[in-house]
Amino acid sequence: MVTAGGGPGWLAGALGACITAPHLLGPFVARRLDTARDGRTVIAAASLAHGTALAAAVLLYPHTHPAAPAALLALSGLFGPLLTGGISSRLPAIAGHGQRRQRRAQGWDVATYGISGTVGPTLVAALAAWASPATAALTLAAGCFIAAAVIRFLPHAPAPGKAADVPRPIRTLTGILASGPLRRTLYLTVTVAFSVAALPIAAVAGTSALGVSASAAGLLTAAYGLGNLAGSAGVMIRPSRAEADRLTTRLAAVVGATLLLTALAPSFPLALAAYAAAGIANAYFFAATLAARNEYAPDNARGQIFVWVGALKITAGSAGTATAGALISTSLLLPLFLAASLTLTATLLSSAERHRRRDPRPDLPPPEAPRGGTASEHMTRAPGPGRTGGRAST
Repeated sequence: MVTAGGGPGWLAGALGACITAPHLLGPFVARRLDTARDGRTVIAAASLAHGTALAAAVLLYPHTHPAAPAALLALSGLFGPLLTGGISSRLPAIAGHGQRRQRRAQGWDVATYGISGTVGPTLVAALAAWASPATAALTLAAGCFIAAAVIRFLPHAPAPGKAADVPRPIRTLTGILASGPLRRTLYLTVTVAFSVAALPIAAVAGTSALGVSASAAGLLTAAYGLGNLAGSAGVMIRPSRAEADRLTTRLAAVVGATLLLTALAPSFPLALAAYAAAGIANAYFFAATLAARNEYAPDNARGQIFVWVGALKITAGSAGTATAGALISTSLLLPLFLAASLTLTATLLSSAERHRRRDPRPDLPPPEAPRGGTASEHMTRAPGPGRTGGRAST
């Protein structure tokens, strides 16, 4: 919209950042997911607010100072984590209690991200060319209204407990850091998100070294996207039975190895294969992190944990794109080598940490110790929908 109207590039970038940057604040509004009697209402309301703010920003942009649509876009972005992490946190209610059923559903969840990441930009490009960028953006806003209605058809899941038993956002984060499996899931997710964000930048910059035209970068990114869809299909067809904590570490190592392959590919066909392999590995890794969030999160903070990890993942991806763009002028291969080394280092740290000591059963601390007992006496919990006979959360 900005560029079509003759606006400067910095304004286009700033308005785009207004949508993504507020995701970091998502965890501070996510507590409602764990305290509401019906979490579907919270997600549906967030979808309506997201679409309304987006539509208002689009309609006001040509007629007001850019600060007004910027504020509306920031408000729209604030509700984004409630839609992504919030819907993912509903998987146990959708899929049932069996580990295999849930992990197959997590494969579907990964596929929705890949499909929407492909269909969304394609729809915008087609509508912008056929009508206008404003029409494309308003169509996306309308999609939010449709989603709000569809969300009400998801299975109902009762609140995990009283609102007083649900930890505050900062306490939830400290609980994540105190739990070995959740802590490892968090820093592996953030590291991988930071690392794979270098792939589109490297694809554009590396075509000359591979002896192909710049337009071939689209084929590399398409190979990554198709690999991601293939990987999510693999999770659906044959979900892993491995312990989620170990699985995330192993798959993060595979992602790091595929990033190294993309940097070392000597020809364009091999680069295509490496990008596809990276997409497959990242899909399996993403599904494993969803399993870990679900199986290790305590019932009274599951929604918040999904949103915390998702918000930090999006922030890390933005930082990875910016870092790759800054480094690519120094060396075409430096961003990919850095991404691979960071990911492999994180997997070594995760493996060493887990083997150094066995973690106790992961629990978030309660909001406070009730009178008449100590905090340790009140840390027990009933098995949640993400746990099957204790095996999944061992």
